[in-house]
Amino acid sequence: AVHTTQHTIRPALQFVKTQPGVSVVSSVFFMCLEDRVSVFGDCAINPNPNAQELAEIAMASADSSLAFGIEPKVAMLSYSSGSSGKGADVENVREATEIVKAKRPELKIEGPIQYDAAVDPGVGKSKMPNSQVAGQASVLIFPDLNTGNNTYKAVQRETGALAIGPMLQGLNKPVNDLSRGCTENDVFNTVVITAIQAQGL
Repeated sequence: AVHTTQHTIRPALQFVKTQPGVSVVSSVFFMCLEDRVSVFGDCAINPNPNAQELAEIAMASADSSLAFGIEPKVAMLSYSSGSSGKGADVENVREATEIVKAKRPELKIEGPIQYDAAVDPGVGKSKMPNSQVAGQASVLIFPDLNTGNNTYKAVQRETGALAIGPMLQGLNKPVNDLSRGCTENDVFNTVVITAIQAQGL
C-alpha cells in the first residue's frame, strides 16, 4: 500500500471502465458503529459533485447498501433541512434528491437534511415529522468531498467506529484501494468486501 488513490484508480478507469449508464465512479465507507452500520458516500473520490453526479452517488450507494443487507434509507445531507435554508449548495442537494426520486421512485430518500435530523429520531421527528428517512437514515450522502472525508474521520476517531472502505462503485469489476496508512485488518476487510462485490456480478 504505497500508491495514492488517484494512481490506483486511474488504471481501473482506463482498463476496467465504468458500468453502462454510469458517468461517475464513487465510493462508500461502511461505518460500523456500536448499534448499527451506516453507509457514508462519497468520502474519497469526487471533490465537488454536481446535482447529476450527486444523484448517481446516492443511487450507487443505495445499491451497495442493499447488496450488503442494509435497507437503504437515503439522507442527502446539507446544512439545511427541508425548505428552511437557501443557497447554491442546498439547491444542488435539492436538485439531486429530485433526480433520484424521478429515476428510482422506490427508494426512501430525504433531502436536503442535516446530519442530526437524519440519524437522531427525536431531532428527525421534530424537524421533518412526515419523513420516512429522518431519524433513521442508513445511507448518508455528503454534498462534497471536504464534508464527507472530514465527517467519516471525525466519527471514526471520536466514536471508535470501524470504518471499512473506501469501496469503489460504478466500475465493471470490483476495484478497491488501500490507504497508505492501512492496518492488517484494513487489508483483510477490503479483501472481504471486494469478494462480496464480485459475487454480485
